[in-house]
Amino acid sequence: MKWVTRERPKTDRVACPWLIARFIDPEAEIVYVPRDRVLETAAAVGGKSFDAQGGDYTHDGDLCTFEVLIREFDLGGDPALARHANIVHGADVDDPSPDPRSAGLLAIAEGFLEVELDDHEIRRVGGRIYDALYAWCAKQP
Repeated sequence: MKWVTRERPKTDRVACPWLIARFIDPEAEIVYVPRDRVLETAAAVGGKSFDAQGGDYTHDGDLCTFEVLIREFDLGGDPALARHANIVHGADVDDPSPDPRSAGLLAIAEGFLEVELDDHEIRRVGGRIYDALYAWCAKQP
């Protein structure tokens, strides 16, 4: 399946592809396009759109897209993933009481945009960071 989102990925648009590939669709192909072409591109390729206004999966109330995907694909039973989602949430939305680790994740996401021009490279390197964060979350009491 092709999963289409906005170019220049930051927190949610790096976290979601990691979640999709690891827990939802191991054969996923992530496509980054300009903001105004997400829905049109997803329709043209028969894919799913995410983290875009009007997308198949996007923010819902206080939930960021990462949390919406966890809900929609019934992944809420994993305590490590729940903790991971809390950190992603705080980095992605304006939340006054996020996990203190959220600020670091946001700094990394914003820094990637300054040092890397290729969206897929941001996703690749960011995915390793999300692997490490998930492993850390799994070891917490």
